[in-house]
This record gives sequence, structure tokens and C-alpha cells, in this order.
Amino acid sequence: MGSVDGTLHLARPLGPAAVSLQPTTTPLTVQVQPQALFSILDHSSRRPPDAHRVIGTLLGTRSDTDDSTITIHSAFAVGHTETADQVEVDMEYQKAMLALHMRANPKEVLVGWYATSSDLNTFSALIQNHYSSQGEGTYPYPAVHLTVAGEAGKDVEVRAYISSAVGVTPERAADSAAFIPVPYQINYSEADQSGIESLSLAKTAETRTTSILSDIESLEKSIEDTIGMLDRVGKYVEGVIEEEVEPSTALGQFLLNTLALAPKVDPQDIERDFNNHIQDVLTVSYLANMVRTQMDLSNRLATAQLTMGGGDAQGSAEKGGERREGGGGQRQNRGPRQNRGESVSAA
Repeated sequence: MGSVDGTLHLARPLGPAAVSLQPTTTPLTVQVQPQALFSILDHSSRRPPDAHRVIGTLLGTRSDTDDSTITIHSAFAVGHTETADQVEVDMEYQKAMLALHMRANPKEVLVGWYATSSDLNTFSALIQNHYSSQGEGTYPYPAVHLTVAGEAGKDVEVRAYISSAVGVTPERAADSAAFIPVPYQINYSEADQSGIESLSLAKTAETRTTSILSDIESLEKSIEDTIGMLDRVGKYVEGVIEEEVEPSTALGQFLLNTLALAPKVDPQDIERDFNNHIQDVLTVSYLANMVRTQMDLSNRLATAQLTMGGGDAQGSAEKGGERREGGGGQRQNRGPRQNRGESVSAA
């Protein structure tokens, strides 16, 4: 038993195990990629009006060292019908989609399933036991159950679980499960962060749309965000000094470590380096324009020489043709005179 980020891990069997295979009971950490989360939210927004929740399959990778970290890269929807008495899941469609996805992404494997509701009931246990079963499931690894609950005007609530079988008989354990919370993180790269920040601009727009920012606009927004964070930290420090805000030792240590990493440079040196950088950029831009102009002039000169040469050759060919035609006419005129002379001498 251990505790990480306030989460309790219980090492329990994951169900009836075969003799040759033993289930994994190692505590897990789940990392969710933004593209998987967006796919789940898109599926939730397109669900039928009478549907309480929709479900789907999660695919990802496990860490190469100890399989204790699962990264969820993608997800796809699975059709199901749920009433108060029964639940039906299209497992044939799930198998076909899983096979196609693994052909396109051979490094990803089945890691679990998701639901767009935070409720955990008997139907959730049935679906969880199917995804964690042997053969078609994640066995001997635990199946991750991710709940993503999002409503209009509220923040998205994400939770991650693994399960442990409950029951003294296999029949009883097949339709029951104890869901154990596990810690999770939503990780994104710098490219994902830029896309998420662009999407966040649309939440305050009336048209719910946004445009891609230019480099200058992105730089301006980054500077404004940095200034805003510095102002927030400054207000917090002032509040602590004036005893208006309760101090936090962890936050103070974090700020101290962050400031210790910052280089100690005078403002004059920063301004000089910035001006030098601007001059270097202008020099490179000037040289690039000069090279572009030189290449344009070279192309124009080469094209002009080819055009002028073709015109002289055509003019000389036309003059030669006229001379040949004139010579032919003279030979034709000589012919009749010789014929007339021969006829006179014969007479």
C-alpha cells in the first residue's frame, strides 16, 4: 500500500488468474495526451439527446521499464445501448476498429476504455471486466477506465481507475468490480500547447472561432502572459509580506528555486545583446534580398539572350529563303529564252 498525490493504491488480484500468468498489481500512473481527450469530448458532444453517456476504447503505450506508466495516445468510439435493465455493446465493431487501428499504429496497444460520465455502476463493472479479460482484453495488465464528465459552463472532470474483482465465485466476480482510483496527468508538448492556446481564444468569441496567430502576435501574447504571471506572483509576495495572504512554504521554495535558475544579467547588457541580435537579423535579411535580386537579374539576362538569339536566326533564315526564291526565278526566266532561240535556229 502506498500513497502518491493523495491516491491510495491497493494491491489486489485482478480476477481469476491462470497458472502460467499472474496479474499485475503494480501501482499505475496514467498520462493522457490531448488528442485522446479531444476525441472523447467530440464523441460526447455528438451523443444522442437521450443518451446518458457514451463509451469507447483507449489505446496507448506502456513504459519500457516496469509497465507502471500508461500513456493514452488515442481513442475511438464504440456504439452501445444502455437502459435501466441491460446494456449492449457492439463488440464486433470494437474488434474490427481495434485491428485496423493497430495496423496503422503498431506501437499502440489496448489499455482500457472510457465513459463520458463519472458514474460507476454494475454496467461499468461488466464493461470493465470485458476489457480486462484474457485473450481480447488487457490481461495480465489492468484495464484503465477513464471517466470524462463535461457539461456546458463547467470544467471537464477527468478520473482514472483500475479494477479489482469482487466475489467469492467466478460467476459473481464476472459482473462486479471494485474501482480503484489511480493518479493521472494530462501531458502535452510545445506544439500541443500552441494549439490548445489557439483553441482557448475561441471560448470568449461570439462566433466560437479563432484564427492562427502570426509570429509577431504569438510573441506579443507570450510577453503579455509572462507579464501577467509576474504581476500575479508580485501580488502574492506583497500579500504575504503584509500578512494579508497565508504563506505557503512549498510555493515559497518553488519561487526561490525558480529565481535561482534565472541568470543575473544587467539590463544594459540585455539591451545591448538585443540590439546586436536585431542588427544581425537585419544583416541576414539584407543579404538574402541581395541574393534574391542577383538571381532575378541573372534569370532575366539569360532569358533576354535566348530571345534575341532566336530573332536573329529567324531573320537570317527568312532572308536566305528570299534569295533562294529569287535565284529560282532567274533560272526559270532563262529557260524560255533558250527555248525561243532553239526554235528560231530550227526554222
